[in-house]
Order: sequence, then structure tokens, then C-alpha cells
Amino acid sequence: MAIISLSSGIFSTAGEIVKKLSDEHGFTVYSDDDIIEKAADKYKMKIEIFKKTIEGKQIAFNNFTHEKEKCIACMKAVLSDLLTKKDIIFFGLSGHLIPATVSFILKVLVISDIKTRVQNGIKSHGLSEKGALKKIHDADEIAFLWTNSLHNTEPWDNSLYDIVIPTDKIDTNESIKLILDNLNKVAVQPDFKSEPEVGNFELATRVERILIEKGHCLLVEADQGEVVLTINKHVIMLSMYEQKIKKIAASISGVESVKTKIGKEFYKADTYRQHDFKLSPRVLLVDDEREFVQTLSERLQMRDVGTHVVYDGQNALDFAEKEDLEVMVVDLKMPGVDGFEVLKRIKETKPGIEVIILTGHGSEEDRKTCMELGAFAYLQKPADIDLLTKTMQEAYDKINSKEETEMR
Repeated sequence: MAIISLSSGIFSTAGEIVKKLSDEHGFTVYSDDDIIEKAADKYKMKIEIFKKTIEGKQIAFNNFTHEKEKCIACMKAVLSDLLTKKDIIFFGLSGHLIPATVSFILKVLVISDIKTRVQNGIKSHGLSEKGALKKIHDADEIAFLWTNSLHNTEPWDNSLYDIVIPTDKIDTNESIKLILDNLNKVAVQPDFKSEPEVGNFELATRVERILIEKGHCLLVEADQGEVVLTINKHVIMLSMYEQKIKKIAASISGVESVKTKIGKEFYKADTYRQHDFKLSPRVLLVDDEREFVQTLSERLQMRDVGTHVVYDGQNALDFAEKEDLEVMVVDLKMPGVDGFEVLKRIKETKPGIEVIILTGHGSEEDRKTCMELGAFAYLQKPADIDLLTKTMQEAYDKINSKEETEMR
């Protein structure tokens, strides 16, 4: 069994190396897309969220939904399953999720200097020099955001790898020989330690994923059934919180003991809050009265409602097109695209989103029109926060009820 985790800079001919290792030496290749597809299928999450996570893009409502952390935990789970296979290559950024405690993996970086990468982009991909430089910049930025978030270092840092292959200095065949020679070294040969190492990674990943599902984002380590939970954000009533997360972790199969410790980030100013999602974690507030809608957003967040604010109808439609939403609270009278048009177009393109109209200028005729267009409710300003949250709860319940019915 030989396992390689191979990262590369774009246009560094890593693809040629991986293809030859697969074609001529029998390695099975798992790209980042392969890992994402397996994780999305197994854990019933959207591929787009995984791609945003690995590309370092902002995920709306993540402070409430913890989708980034869920994606990472699910990808780790897929990687831990694949570690039991023979002769495989993890090609891309996902291999960085495997901890250093899994010691028998050969970690390889394939990289060239910028001049060579630009030339490869022009020659092999038909790009202009400017186009090649932009592709390199964009890909390197994604790699930096990923390794910086995981390891607090840049993607080409030697400490992340066992060998670094400069393909501007050696060709594909020499690169492959170097990789195969290093695979024969004792340090990366699976032995009696391999199974426990993989088992520890699998258990830590499983505990992490279950804790995230219950609203707790923690660093998890495992060693032969002994689990350590690191709390990296300040929490109110620490001792009670420790008891709570210990109880959850202790109930998981394979866990024999649980300890907690305080991480380096614990004393930062922000305070961690667990969210139980009794109300929707994905609510878009749409109103051109900025002070009003910002205050409303703050009041709702205090009630564990995940909110995002936009100030006009067109931005609302653009946001709904690219982000997952459950509930929209929309004002009617706005310049440009008004609330009627937002409601009409959302119900045409995203009928699963429930739209609550909240207006200070409406009439009975407006109310009737909105309900005919598919609004969930029609409320008047000034907003009664209890009535609004009750209405949002009913809208969220309707969405969940529909999803449960479709799953049966």
C-alpha cells in the first residue's frame, strides 16, 4: 500500500506526472473534485458549498450554519475512508486535511518558477501572457487561503512536504523516479502503526462532524479512544460548556475518554454561541431603510436567527441566485426593483424560498396581490418582533415539513 498526497502550482506539469503514475504504475487518483463529490453524496450537502469552502470564498450565514466547518469535517471523513485503499494519489488541496499523525503518506509538492509556469500556460493552454499570469495568481491565492486556514502557512512552505519537485529543473520522468524512490523509504512504508493512525484520524473526524452537527466547532484529536477537544473561542460559563461537549463526545462509538483544553484563540474578543436552529439560519432582509433594517437584523440575530442584509431589490435577486436561502423579509416600496417584482421573480425561479412582506406603505389591495403572487405572509411596519419571529418560525416549519415529506 502506497499513498501519495500531491499538491502543485498551476502550470507546473503536475498533471503529466500524476497521469504517468496512474497509467504506468497503477495508482488510483482522487482529485479535489472527486473528494468533494463523494462527501456531497455521502452527507447530502451541496457541491457548491464544498467548492466555496476549498476556494476560500465567503459562505453567507456561516456564523450560524457552520457549513464551512461541516464541509471540512465531511471531506476528512471521505479521506479517512480512502486511506484503507492501496496505491492512491490525493491530487490537489484536499490532502492537506490529513494530519501529520498519519505518518505513512508521502507528501509531495510539484512547483515551477513563475516564468516557466507562464510559458506552460501559453504553450499548453493557449493563453496570453496576461491570461496565464491571472490564472496563476488566482490559483495561488486559493492555495494560500487554504493552507493558511489549516496550517497558518503558505502553500509552498517546505514544512508541509516530504519532497519538493522543481519541474523547471527536472523533467517528468525524473520527477516520477524521485517520487518512487522516496516511496521505498521506511518512513513512508505502511507498518503495524498504520492501522491505529488511520483509526485515530477516523475517530477524530467522526467526533468533529457530530459535534458540528450539534452546533459545536472544535478541534478534535484522538489517540486509541482517548479524545481531546480544544476550545478555540471564548464561551460563556466555560465549565458548563465543557460538561456539555464532553457528554456528546463520550456518547460516540469508539470514544473511551474525553478531555478538554483551551486553545490559543480562546482569549480573543469574540464570543462563541451555539445555535439550535429553531428559527431559520438563512434569512435575507431586503429594505432600503438602512438604519431600520440593520437594527432589525441585530435584534433577530440576538434571537439566533441568521440574517444577511441588502438594500435594494436587484441585490436581493442576485444574492438569492448565488446563495442558499430559506426565508426572505422584503419591503414593498423600494427604488428600482420593488418588493412586488422581487416576490414575483423569486417565486418563479426559487419557489422553495418563503417570502414575508414587511411594509409600512401597503394597502389591502397590495396585501391581496402579494398573497396571490405566493407570499407566505404580509406584515405591517413598525415590526412587532414577536410576531415577525413567530411568522418566520412558521415559514421555517413549512420548509422543513416539505423537505421531510420529499425524503420519505
